[in-house]
Amino acid sequence: MWCISYEPPDSFSPEQCSNESKEGGYVIPYVLAFLIGVIAGLRSLTAPAIVSWAARLGWLHLETTWLAFLGYAATPYILSILAFGELVADKLPKTPSRKEVTGFTARLVTGALCGAALAAGQSLIGGLVAGVIGSIVGTLGGYEARVRLVRATGGKDLPIALLEDVIAIGGALLIVTR
Repeated sequence: MWCISYEPPDSFSPEQCSNESKEGGYVIPYVLAFLIGVIAGLRSLTAPAIVSWAARLGWLHLETTWLAFLGYAATPYILSILAFGELVADKLPKTPSRKEVTGFTARLVTGALCGAALAAGQSLIGGLVAGVIGSIVGTLGGYEARVRLVRATGGKDLPIALLEDVIAIGGALLIVTR
Protein backbone atom coordinates (compact mmCIF):
# COMPACT_ATOMS: atom_id res chain seq x y z
CA MET A 1 0.00 0.00 0.00
CA TRP A 2 1.45 3.37 -1.00
CA CYS A 3 0.69 6.29 1.19
CA ILE A 4 2.37 9.42 2.30
CA SER A 5 0.44 10.72 5.26
CA TYR A 6 0.50 14.30 6.42
CA GLU A 7 -0.97 13.25 9.74
CA PRO A 8 1.13 12.43 12.84
CA PRO A 9 2.03 8.71 12.98
CA ASP A 10 -0.15 8.06 16.06
CA SER A 11 -3.27 9.12 14.13
CA PHE A 12 -2.51 7.07 11.00
CA SER A 13 -4.81 4.29 9.92
CA PRO A 14 -4.46 2.20 6.74
CA GLU A 15 -7.96 3.26 5.64
CA GLN A 16 -6.59 6.76 5.01
CA CYS A 17 -4.57 5.42 2.10
CA SER A 18 -5.75 4.27 -1.27
CA ASN A 19 -4.13 2.95 -4.41
CA GLU A 20 -4.53 6.39 -5.91
CA SER A 21 -2.21 9.03 -4.52
CA LYS A 22 -3.68 12.03 -2.72
CA GLU A 23 -2.33 14.26 -5.48
CA GLY A 24 -4.37 12.28 -8.00
CA GLY A 25 -3.41 9.69 -10.54
CA TYR A 26 -1.41 6.54 -10.46
CA VAL A 27 1.72 8.05 -11.96
CA ILE A 28 2.90 10.16 -9.01
CA PRO A 29 4.54 7.30 -7.04
CA TYR A 30 6.56 6.28 -10.10
CA VAL A 31 7.67 9.86 -10.73
CA LEU A 32 8.77 10.12 -7.11
CA ALA A 33 10.52 6.72 -7.41
CA PHE A 34 12.37 7.95 -10.50
CA LEU A 35 13.36 11.20 -8.79
CA ILE A 36 14.66 9.49 -5.64
CA GLY A 37 16.63 7.25 -8.00
CA VAL A 38 18.19 10.38 -9.53
CA ILE A 39 19.19 11.45 -6.01
CA ALA A 40 20.73 8.01 -5.42
CA GLY A 41 22.70 8.54 -8.62
CA LEU A 42 24.12 11.76 -7.20
CA ARG A 43 24.84 10.42 -3.70
CA SER A 44 24.28 6.71 -3.20
CA LEU A 45 23.60 6.83 0.54
CA THR A 46 21.78 10.15 0.87
CA ALA A 47 18.60 8.78 -0.72
CA PRO A 48 18.26 5.73 1.56
CA ALA A 49 19.14 7.79 4.65
CA ILE A 50 16.39 10.31 3.94
CA VAL A 51 13.86 7.65 2.88
CA SER A 52 14.64 5.84 6.13
CA TRP A 53 14.02 9.01 8.14
CA ALA A 54 10.74 9.50 6.27
CA ALA A 55 9.68 5.96 7.20
CA ARG A 56 10.78 6.41 10.81
CA LEU A 57 8.96 9.73 11.18
CA GLY A 58 5.78 8.29 9.71
CA TRP A 59 5.89 10.22 6.43
CA LEU A 60 6.17 6.95 4.49
CA HIS A 61 4.18 3.96 5.61
CA LEU A 62 6.14 0.83 4.86
CA GLU A 63 5.02 -1.16 7.90
CA THR A 64 3.27 -3.87 5.86
CA THR A 65 6.03 -4.30 3.26
CA TRP A 66 9.40 -6.01 3.20
CA LEU A 67 10.84 -2.48 3.34
CA ALA A 68 9.61 -1.99 6.92
CA PHE A 69 13.23 -2.25 8.11
CA LEU A 70 13.78 1.27 6.73
CA GLY A 71 11.59 2.60 9.55
CA TYR A 72 13.22 0.61 12.37
CA ALA A 73 14.66 2.71 15.18
CA ALA A 74 18.36 2.29 14.35
CA THR A 75 18.18 2.29 10.54
CA PRO A 76 18.02 6.05 9.88
CA TYR A 77 20.92 6.69 12.26
CA ILE A 78 23.10 4.03 10.65
CA LEU A 79 22.29 5.20 7.13
CA SER A 80 22.87 8.84 8.12
CA ILE A 81 26.34 8.04 9.44
CA LEU A 82 27.14 6.16 6.24
CA ALA A 83 25.74 9.02 4.12
CA PHE A 84 27.85 11.55 6.02
CA GLY A 85 30.91 9.38 5.41
CA GLU A 86 30.10 9.34 1.70
CA LEU A 87 29.73 13.12 1.64
CA VAL A 88 33.21 13.46 3.18
CA ALA A 89 34.80 10.74 1.02
CA ASP A 90 33.47 12.36 -2.15
CA LYS A 91 35.73 15.36 -1.56
CA LEU A 92 38.92 13.28 -1.29
CA PRO A 93 41.25 13.21 -4.29
CA LYS A 94 41.57 9.40 -4.40
CA THR A 95 37.81 8.72 -4.45
CA PRO A 96 36.97 6.60 -7.51
CA SER A 97 34.53 7.79 -10.15
CA ARG A 98 30.84 7.12 -9.59
CA LYS A 99 30.88 5.47 -13.02
CA GLU A 100 33.21 2.67 -11.87
CA VAL A 101 31.54 -0.70 -11.22
CA THR A 102 31.36 -0.51 -7.42
CA GLY A 103 29.98 3.03 -7.26
CA PHE A 104 27.59 2.52 -10.15
CA THR A 105 26.28 -0.73 -8.67
CA ALA A 106 25.75 0.89 -5.27
CA ARG A 107 23.73 3.65 -6.93
CA LEU A 108 21.61 1.13 -8.84
CA VAL A 109 20.88 -0.84 -5.66
CA THR A 110 20.03 2.16 -3.50
CA GLY A 111 18.00 3.75 -6.30
CA ALA A 112 16.02 0.51 -6.65
CA LEU A 113 15.47 0.22 -2.89
CA CYS A 114 14.34 3.81 -2.48
CA GLY A 115 12.21 3.72 -5.62
CA ALA A 116 10.46 0.61 -4.33
CA ALA A 117 9.84 2.35 -1.00
CA LEU A 118 8.21 5.37 -2.64
CA ALA A 119 5.97 3.26 -4.88
CA ALA A 120 5.28 0.46 -2.39
CA GLY A 121 1.49 0.74 -2.57
CA GLN A 122 1.30 0.77 -6.35
CA SER A 123 3.96 -1.75 -7.29
CA LEU A 124 7.23 -2.54 -5.59
CA ILE A 125 8.58 -3.80 -8.93
CA GLY A 126 7.42 -0.68 -10.79
CA GLY A 127 9.02 1.56 -8.16
CA LEU A 128 12.17 -0.53 -8.22
CA VAL A 129 12.44 -0.17 -12.02
CA ALA A 130 11.72 3.58 -11.88
CA GLY A 131 14.35 3.95 -9.14
CA VAL A 132 16.95 2.07 -11.20
CA ILE A 133 16.25 4.20 -14.27
CA GLY A 134 16.48 7.33 -12.14
CA SER A 135 19.77 6.19 -10.62
CA ILE A 136 21.25 5.66 -14.09
CA VAL A 137 20.15 9.16 -15.11
CA GLY A 138 21.45 10.63 -11.85
CA THR A 139 24.78 8.83 -12.04
CA LEU A 140 25.59 9.67 -15.65
CA GLY A 141 23.91 13.07 -15.68
CA GLY A 142 25.41 14.06 -12.34
CA TYR A 143 28.86 13.05 -13.52
CA GLU A 144 28.56 15.06 -16.74
CA ALA A 145 27.14 18.09 -14.95
CA ARG A 146 29.90 18.05 -12.35
CA VAL A 147 32.68 17.63 -14.91
CA ARG A 148 31.33 20.49 -17.03
CA LEU A 149 30.73 22.80 -14.07
CA VAL A 150 34.21 22.12 -12.68
CA ARG A 151 35.68 22.88 -16.10
CA ALA A 152 33.60 26.08 -16.34
CA THR A 153 34.85 27.25 -12.92
CA GLY A 154 38.48 26.75 -13.82
CA GLY A 155 38.95 23.37 -12.14
CA LYS A 156 37.43 24.18 -8.74
CA ASP A 157 35.81 20.89 -7.72
CA LEU A 158 34.97 21.55 -4.05
CA PRO A 159 32.27 24.20 -4.61
CA ILE A 160 30.61 22.02 -7.26
CA ALA A 161 30.78 18.96 -5.00
CA LEU A 162 29.17 20.94 -2.17
CA LEU A 163 26.48 22.20 -4.54
CA GLU A 164 25.80 18.59 -5.54
CA ASP A 165 25.49 17.67 -1.84
CA VAL A 166 22.92 20.45 -1.29
CA ILE A 167 20.94 19.35 -4.36
CA ALA A 168 20.96 15.71 -3.23
CA ILE A 169 19.91 16.42 0.37
CA GLY A 170 17.38 19.12 -0.50
CA GLY A 171 15.97 17.15 -3.42
CA ALA A 172 15.55 14.00 -1.33
CA LEU A 173 13.77 15.96 1.41
CA LEU A 174 11.42 17.52 -1.14
CA ILE A 175 10.67 14.12 -2.68
CA VAL A 176 9.84 12.30 0.55
CA THR A 177 7.58 15.11 1.75
CA ARG A 178 5.37 14.96 -1.35
